[in-house]
Amino acid sequence: MGSAGSKLEKALGDHFPEGERYFGLENFGNTCYCNSVLQALFFCLPFRQQLFHYYAANAKYHTDAQSHAEENLLTCLADLFLQINSSKKKTGVIAPKRFVQRVKKLNESFRGYMHQDAHEFLNFLLNELVDILEKESSSKGSPDTSSSSSSSSSSSGGPASLANGSHPPVANGVNKDPHVTWVHKIFQGILTNETRCLRCETVTNRDETFFDLSLDIEQNSSITSCLKNFSSTETLNAADKFFCDKCCSLQEAQKRMKIKKPPHILVIHLKRFKYIEQLGRYKKLSYRVVFPMELKLTNIASTGDEDYADREYSLFAVVVHVGSGPNHGHYISLIKSHSNWLFFDDETVDIVDESNLTNVFGSVQEYPGNTDHGYILFYECIARGKGEKIKESEKEEKEKERVI
Repeated sequence: MGSAGSKLEKALGDHFPEGERYFGLENFGNTCYCNSVLQALFFCLPFRQQLFHYYAANAKYHTDAQSHAEENLLTCLADLFLQINSSKKKTGVIAPKRFVQRVKKLNESFRGYMHQDAHEFLNFLLNELVDILEKESSSKGSPDTSSSSSSSSSSSGGPASLANGSHPPVANGVNKDPHVTWVHKIFQGILTNETRCLRCETVTNRDETFFDLSLDIEQNSSITSCLKNFSSTETLNAADKFFCDKCCSLQEAQKRMKIKKPPHILVIHLKRFKYIEQLGRYKKLSYRVVFPMELKLTNIASTGDEDYADREYSLFAVVVHVGSGPNHGHYISLIKSHSNWLFFDDETVDIVDESNLTNVFGSVQEYPGNTDHGYILFYECIARGKGEKIKESEKEEKEKERVI
């Protein structure tokens, strides 16, 4: 392992980023699904920074033998990331044993040595972190430096529905906003489901939050076309008619899903595993889906408050599924760090050229020789929408930067 680390250090030479660490993660028997996601989150800088900030702010709860607080998934994750970040060595291998043990203790789905789904693990992890932060905030009686108007994703990993026009719960006659953690601030976006009655033209909006967008894919397509299809108009008729409150009856309608508020970190899940009724099982779709290095969101809902249209994102991580089927295979990750693209395969870390990403787009062939396919994409916002407002807190930060 030392020679591998030396090889990477030699390849980067004087261009090795100051203060950065590139560590592989030991595999404990089919835990590649976990390792690939952890690497993506470690190099998601807003997440890493907030995790370290949380750990430092709660240092008094992390004394010897965890005397003041029970160990949980969040503390295990923080300890793992800090172990990497504070290492004297620039490269190497770390065993995320305590973290993996905690995952298996919390969720029986990840016990044993069966092949697991990286997307399901990501959903489980983010929701578990949110639960921990919300419980801690509730017990301490102080908010987690957050305020917003949306709730978290459901524990099953899907979006939690918010009724249009609904109000936060009222406690003792005082409005209480839903608690929003730093995990929400980084990953949470809001979708709006627009339904237009074709008789009275009344439009009904129903908002729901999300931590990632799961997109259906087609052969020889692109992320842009997948997003366009995600927001395409669907006609509700026959047995699927919509109950219009204004007409007080079932009516034909048109509905579409658009992004009302995009997240800072946009996670896109490509639905590569599809249930085929004729086969009676799931099949992996090796379709070629091109994803750009920079993505501009166009399927943004127009709102009176703020216009997020044309918000731009930059790709910084790809979790790749390797294998021909859904029940077996391997996960690796391709990650951008300080202008370099790196290949993470459990214990192995190598530098790769950006052009290598085209190898995981997929294939136009039914049975491709290459089974490395992009599965989860991580994009970070790099440019605001054309009508986006800047919060007062952000204005203050910018003023401080000017003074400094």
